[in-house]
Amino acid sequence: MTAIRLLLVDDDPLVRAGLSLMMGGADDIEIVGEAADGGEVEAVVDRTRPDVVLMDIRMPSVDGLTATERLRGRKDAPQVVVLTTFHADEQVLHALRAGAAGFVLKDTPPAEIVDAVRRVAAGEPVLSPAVTRQLMRHAAGTAADSRQARARERLAALNEREREVAVAVGRGLANAQIAAELFMSVATVKTHVSRILAKLGLNNRVQIALLAYDAGLLDEDGH
Repeated sequence: MTAIRLLLVDDDPLVRAGLSLMMGGADDIEIVGEAADGGEVEAVVDRTRPDVVLMDIRMPSVDGLTATERLRGRKDAPQVVVLTTFHADEQVLHALRAGAAGFVLKDTPPAEIVDAVRRVAAGEPVLSPAVTRQLMRHAAGTAADSRQARARERLAALNEREREVAVAVGRGLANAQIAAELFMSVATVKTHVSRILAKLGLNNRVQIALLAYDAGLLDEDGH
């Protein structure tokens, strides 16, 4: 099995050393590089070609949000997992909107951080439905009305079935759960999700969930 190529980005050398030690115990993960600031990330990515970037948010020169936006705008961009100290942080939400595949807390147990890297490398977002709802509620504010109008305009590109799938994704349902609820095969659900991503120019399921929330398609309970 080919090892997952991982890039560590954090301005604290002790944090990088800890992450390196943590990941070094996993046979299927290879640390191919490190960066101390978001401004270094693109050059290191070009040199090391990682599959996943573990990205700190707060860095002195170029923050992780800007670095994530730059990376996800590139062709064949690596997946990005945001490192943070807060559950509901506005910058985390912005990073998810920019295309990050999820986030992990810095005090997360080592085994769970390793598992998060594996899951993202396999194409699974690292974000529980409960945390997704918490972040989306945290985003509610003065710009909600204009954001809702923009989100509804974008979702108008979807047909009725795709819209139903988008809402189900927004509720945090897995493909098998969506298939059972909407009476379709898992393969069909995957096809619909791929079409939604392509039509809306999105990177992953987290962004579908955020857009469904912005459009007002989810109630406070996420249903």
